[in-house]
Amino acid sequence: MKRFMAMLHRHKAKEAPPGQALELAGQLCRRFQSPSPALEQLVGAIMACKHAAHFLSNVHVVRACVWVHVRRGEHAAARRLLECCQAEEKEELLQLWYEIHYQQVMEKQHTAFLTPLQRFRCRKRNPPPVSLCPEGLKNRNYPDEVRQQLHRFAAEVTPNPNKEQREELAQVMNLQPTQVYNWFANYRRRQKS
Repeated sequence: MKRFMAMLHRHKAKEAPPGQALELAGQLCRRFQSPSPALEQLVGAIMACKHAAHFLSNVHVVRACVWVHVRRGEHAAARRLLECCQAEEKEELLQLWYEIHYQQVMEKQHTAFLTPLQRFRCRKRNPPPVSLCPEGLKNRNYPDEVRQQLHRFAAEVTPNPNKEQREELAQVMNLQPTQVYNWFANYRRRQKS
């Protein structure tokens, strides 16, 4: 820690910190996994230096900074940090985005955990920014023509196809047999209600 602080102080006037400082910051953030005064001091030093954007290209530094903000109750600051960071591990950053929101909901509801349904609703209410999902969110709905074919099959042939029929439908529509099976199970459930 002392070595990193000295390195940070030595290079404060330069354009960018040396790669060694970035690597050391990532190692320190990995070492201080749980919240501690040392981690808070490290994050404070990183965020206060003029090279903070460079350090936010390391996912371990980003995670540490986010959790320090969340621990302080600064959820908006944690979200802003994720929106502007340059780390390339988008999947991990996306998970952090949702964890911030889960934590905020748990604090608001004074609960220690969220049910899967509560987590789902939380994700739906708080979609990630484009910077975390450049290709967009996954759409779990089937295209209209696939749904029309499935509806037509359910209405004209059977709402409860056997294994061979499901496999044939899956092949024709470029789906997995389990997807076809689940679609028909959900279709029958919707018809009952």
